[in-house]
Amino acid sequence: MTNDKLIWQADFYRRPWRDDTGQVLWELLICDRAGNFRYEAICPQAAANASWLVEQLQLAASQLPDIIQVFRPQSLSLIATAGQKLGITVEPTRRTEALKQWLRSRIPQYSTNGEPYNPLALDKPPPVPLPENLWGDRWRFASLPAGDLEAAFKDRPLPILDMPESLLPLNLGLASTIAVPGVIIYGDRKSMQLARWLQAAQPIALKYVPGELAGLVLEAGLADRWVVATFSDSEAIASAQTYAQRQQQSQGLHFLLVQPDDSGMTYTGFWLLRDE
Repeated sequence: MTNDKLIWQADFYRRPWRDDTGQVLWELLICDRAGNFRYEAICPQAAANASWLVEQLQLAASQLPDIIQVFRPQSLSLIATAGQKLGITVEPTRRTEALKQWLRSRIPQYSTNGEPYNPLALDKPPPVPLPENLWGDRWRFASLPAGDLEAAFKDRPLPILDMPESLLPLNLGLASTIAVPGVIIYGDRKSMQLARWLQAAQPIALKYVPGELAGLVLEAGLADRWVVATFSDSEAIASAQTYAQRQQQSQGLHFLLVQPDDSGMTYTGFWLLRDE
């Protein structure tokens, strides 16, 4: 994606409101990535369709965007249909921070009947195991000082490198000495296959989930969840707790690295991640 493309972020979903006839109301919110441009419109549920969206997108601004980013799975199909009719690419992504900030600011307006309403809440399916044919040879927890992270990977010839500018330690205001935690997967001969699958899955965060059988769960796509590893031994649990503590200290920033082996000579894929 190039920086010169015009990108909007959009949400189209029912809200806890009703019109005078008792019909549920839907709300369309559109903004740009900086949050400077905003457009909003409301329609009754019976009119909530792609044709209505096409009309609103044309009314929103004189210049249509190249890309519309959508974080809500339930909004994706309708917005994608409208985008197709207008020649606009629709990109599913959780990274719609300007839109999500706007939604957070509107929570008091949504909670008019005394019932709490979270406009960012999504139904999340239970995590499913990572496909067995992808799993690597072994894995371990790791960490790198925030000040070394960019230099360590940004200029390396990695086949897959995902380091969004917004997640770079400097742009998050992290001190260079903060330990950024991560997970390294040694993929051996499956290294490239695993890295390609991960890139297609759109990794967002790799979370430690405590319990009798503790584990690591990968949050990916719009609402996908994958079990990356499970463990019950005390040493692994202690390392996982340190990993989780370091995530709190690094503003949620962490990384995932896939490499063939532990020689340190070649890397296959690197993702900078941050829990929302």
